[in-house]
Amino acid sequence: MTGGLSDVYGTLDGVGLAELVRTGEVSPSEVIEEAISRAEAVNGTLNFLTYKAYEEGRRMAADPALPDGPFKGVPWLVKEIATDWEGLQNTNACPYFKDVVSTSDGEQVRRVKQAGFVLLGKSNSPEAGWALSTEPKMYGATVNPWDTTRTPGGSSGGSAAAVAARVLPLAEASDGGGSIRTPACNSGLVGLKPARGRITMAPGADFWYGGVTFLCVSRSVRDTAAFFDTVGGPLPGDPYYAVMPGTPYMDELGKDPGALSIAMVTASPDGCTPVDAEVREGIENAGRLLESLGHRVTPEAVPYDFWPLYDTYMRVGAVVTAAWFDGSAGLVGHPLRQDETENLYWTTIERGRGISGVDHHNDVATLRVMCRDIVARMAAYDAWLMPVVPMVPRKIGYYDMSLGVDEYNATVMGPDCAFTQPFNATGLPGISLPLHWTESGLPVGCQLVGRDLDEALLFRLAAQLEQAQPWADRVPPVNAGA
Repeated sequence: MTGGLSDVYGTLDGVGLAELVRTGEVSPSEVIEEAISRAEAVNGTLNFLTYKAYEEGRRMAADPALPDGPFKGVPWLVKEIATDWEGLQNTNACPYFKDVVSTSDGEQVRRVKQAGFVLLGKSNSPEAGWALSTEPKMYGATVNPWDTTRTPGGSSGGSAAAVAARVLPLAEASDGGGSIRTPACNSGLVGLKPARGRITMAPGADFWYGGVTFLCVSRSVRDTAAFFDTVGGPLPGDPYYAVMPGTPYMDELGKDPGALSIAMVTASPDGCTPVDAEVREGIENAGRLLESLGHRVTPEAVPYDFWPLYDTYMRVGAVVTAAWFDGSAGLVGHPLRQDETENLYWTTIERGRGISGVDHHNDVATLRVMCRDIVARMAAYDAWLMPVVPMVPRKIGYYDMSLGVDEYNATVMGPDCAFTQPFNATGLPGISLPLHWTESGLPVGCQLVGRDLDEALLFRLAAQLEQAQPWADRVPPVNAGA
């Protein structure tokens, strides 16, 4: 290694950083101190941390028993939603859960620890997650390191801001309506939403009938592949069960994807946020890049009827949300009060409680039929190219959770997630790649959606695009290496 760790840290992905640890060029303790220093340098501006786990991280890094996994010594942020890390707060950025502390590790955390990651802290997220921004009243807004008047996305916005700002190379993210892909898009990162059933939800069984999944945001395709290889795979008895392929995803990188047939979408569904000119330019440029690599790109319309799909998903989600809050009374110690959550959730819970079991069953059945038809329609192409979100990153304050559920979904959330939520509902894999920047320097992610359970093709294609049009040298104005 030429120079000190601080000179190269921001240029390395997680695989590269772990290699320095493996060869003994740096120690895990040196790495976590560098990460702490960087977090302290920019968190005051970006506000990505809800909890600083510096002492826990130092203890892990110094422990001779730190597992010798593929990410040994690499810093890690746990998202402030759902994930249980024993001894850490688990507030879901919601006042109702403010005193909850996890008493055991979730399965994903167990796998993360076994991989050798070292805890840095918890990353900010919007209250209970249903926003494409990260502005909880409980912790304040996380801002975008490319433009601090704008959001880095949500709900994994704290993780995305930290990774983009070179605090650490990758961090936890989860996605129930676009919450991996949107922060990746807004922050100039790689963000894969895996196919349904690839990631176990243990110790829970399910979130939103397989609509929610967990993985990471990162700065390189290989980090995402390596992390997926590390934490992927269901447990026996999981309600959605998609075993990992025999070939590791890391081994797909560099393979020739062949000449693919790719559909390209550049217009939003009716009634949704129109695609900005600069977003459309990014998709069209990506289409031309794909053609130059030998692929056949065909313009297509959106392959689904968005609003019936979205409205049904939200009716299902209202019941699930009501059940989650009502079922947490024993954990918290009392039933939810109206002053302990945003109006969006209070009205969502009221809506969910008012839907009968029979109607809920019928909504789930209707949603599944819609999704089966969409998956079959989209299988006509090897992959689909489309926006992640139809606009450049929103200004802070746009996603107003004081609204009621109907107004919020009809005018704020729904119109913006027309290119992400359908793939949570259908379970198709989708990846956001940082292939375009606006004239003002804002990142624009381009989304590739694959066939059912075909993340392998997405990795081959993403690696080909990363090699053809690298993004690793693009650094935001607010960065920990400045």
